[in-house]
Amino acid sequence: MRFRHPDGSTVHLAYCTNVHPAETLDGVLAQLRDHCEPVRRRLGRDRLGIGLWLARDAARTLVTDPSALRGLRAELDLRGLEVVTLNGFPYEGFGAEEVKYRVYKPDWADPERLDHTTALARVLAQLLPDDVTDGSISTLPLAWRTAYDDERAATARAALTTLAERLDALHQLTGRSIRVGLEPEPGCVVETTADALAPLAAIGHDRIGICVDTCHLATSFEDPHTALDALTQARVPVVKSQLSAALHAAHPHLPEVRTALAAFDEPRFLHQTRTRTSAGLRGTDDLGEALAGDALPDASPWRAHFHVPLHAAPAAPLTSTLAVLRTALTRLVGGPHPLTRHLEVETYTWQALPPELRPRARAQLADGIAAELTLARDLLTDLGLKELP
Repeated sequence: MRFRHPDGSTVHLAYCTNVHPAETLDGVLAQLRDHCEPVRRRLGRDRLGIGLWLARDAARTLVTDPSALRGLRAELDLRGLEVVTLNGFPYEGFGAEEVKYRVYKPDWADPERLDHTTALARVLAQLLPDDVTDGSISTLPLAWRTAYDDERAATARAALTTLAERLDALHQLTGRSIRVGLEPEPGCVVETTADALAPLAAIGHDRIGICVDTCHLATSFEDPHTALDALTQARVPVVKSQLSAALHAAHPHLPEVRTALAAFDEPRFLHQTRTRTSAGLRGTDDLGEALAGDALPDASPWRAHFHVPLHAAPAAPLTSTLAVLRTALTRLVGGPHPLTRHLEVETYTWQALPPELRPRARAQLADGIAAELTLARDLLTDLGLKELP
């Protein structure tokens, strides 16, 4: 979906396909047929933006087989779909029964991460619509915080510098400008937007910036205005933003709140949980850990890294951080010029919701994704952006 900003620029809205498990190119093509095109039809659109997640095997096929890449581009066109952004955070196995810490491997100190992201950039340069020259890729925020020492930090910095050089060369070769954004996430080396400032300054290249995920922003209790003002002042480009909402519990000391939260403690994904105290931010790596005993103070609200559907907040006594998303979006695209032109709805946890809230059929999932995109569209038009055909 495309929108005209009051300054005349185009803002793109997509939804991320990492909600649909697929490791191979055949799986990706099935996603387009079974999920993406039906969502487009529900929205009554001739064209729908999708943020593709390409796992290692799919990316390797596309970067080594020109005919396969042409076939994917043709399939996108046939189904009324377009791609300006990729989700390069998960490497493989995102549809596994247990993902947890695996999603942070390989990290930016491992050569596989550089190779994979380079492949994604080359693929994206060929998938961009004919009238679009700028693409974006979100990626791991360096590494999970443990086992990350000065040596690995130096290796990661060198890898990102090499990536920037490759993106420059790609631009010269194709005329397409691809940028990559570190996506701050709780528990990682870069947990907050503030954590990204020093590493990005050390790299010092405008093709390497940040991806602002509004669920992660909220989980770490970051104020959107403060975070985005700091990025602007440091001249760190916001390469893209993922529109998502976290799980919020206002009174975690109450037994009924604990019971409600326990329904979201599931075995597939990591649900980092945070609270603010007088001594600063406290947290656990997973929701179950927070619920066990005294691992996390409960005098103040808790927020958990669980991407809840944008249009359907959890039932009381829980809610979501949709208000944080609204505030961030106002700052991102509501000013005289947008801070980013790539927005991506990223609720990948539909099948991790409590059983009674999960979509029971493919059609229900498509309905839910369409409802999220409708909400995001309405937020953008309320900010003065005009939806384009």
